[in-house]
Amino acid sequence: MLSIRNIVKQYANHRALDNVSIEVEKGSIFGLLGPNGAGKTSLIRIINQITAPDQGEIFLNGEKLNPSHISTIGYLPEERGLYKKMEIGEQMLYLAQLKGLSKSDATARIKFWFEKMGIQSWWNKKVEDLSKGMQQKVQFIATVVHGPELIILDEPFSGFDPVNAQLITNEILELNSKGATIIFSTHRMESVEQLCDSIALIHKSKKILDGKVKDIKNIYRNNTYRIAFTGRINAPENPIFSINDEKIEDGITHLTIQINPKYSVNDLLNFLIPQVQITELMEIIPSMNDIFIQNVKN
Repeated sequence: MLSIRNIVKQYANHRALDNVSIEVEKGSIFGLLGPNGAGKTSLIRIINQITAPDQGEIFLNGEKLNPSHISTIGYLPEERGLYKKMEIGEQMLYLAQLKGLSKSDATARIKFWFEKMGIQSWWNKKVEDLSKGMQQKVQFIATVVHGPELIILDEPFSGFDPVNAQLITNEILELNSKGATIIFSTHRMESVEQLCDSIALIHKSKKILDGKVKDIKNIYRNNTYRIAFTGRINAPENPIFSINDEKIEDGITHLTIQINPKYSVNDLLNFLIPQVQITELMEIIPSMNDIFIQNVKN
């Protein structure tokens, strides 16, 4: 759906994006990841045509990105953009009409979303009278009210308590199930694990990793396992595995081990079963948080 090709963006002496190319599949939830200052927000602003690239091109549904695409995109910025002195209902109508909706259509859709989010009584409230979390709900509605086919969410859970974070998560999943493509930028790796089909990781202005989440996690598997047992291993120093961590609780030994690449789990079991009673054996798959840290720590 979205094809980002060789994007370069330079600000004075700082190169924010250095030859970045990304493909976002239609109907997917795509995680745009990276530490602060990596270039994520610069790329998001280019997709939204707030700024232009110095080099490279972006295509949306096979067409070169142009002003006509603005009405098909919904953007929730990290720096929220509501007018604090304006009544919420009036503000939502204004923003929805900027996206091409008629006043009557905008009114109907806003009422639908206000009821869906449990804020029917907020129509005449001013933004400055709301908590940060409440403002977030309003900003989210402004992002999706026009039914965009591409939704870009920059740190959408900022300011939310766990209950409202789950509410927004459910809405993201529902919008995606109805066909919306979602680009999701966040530092919350647990949200990436829960929501994203694919990711791209940007670090120091360059894309350093991309692909489907499940494929990336498989690439970073390193034969590490958690095992628990009763009894005692004879010859704990052996060629099959090395011990990374060990603790004993209530007579049960808990080990984190790494199997030598020359050996398999079956070799491990054949070695252990005659000696101990195994109560747990589980492979430790690297989390997206582990993979993120490993790639950006330098």
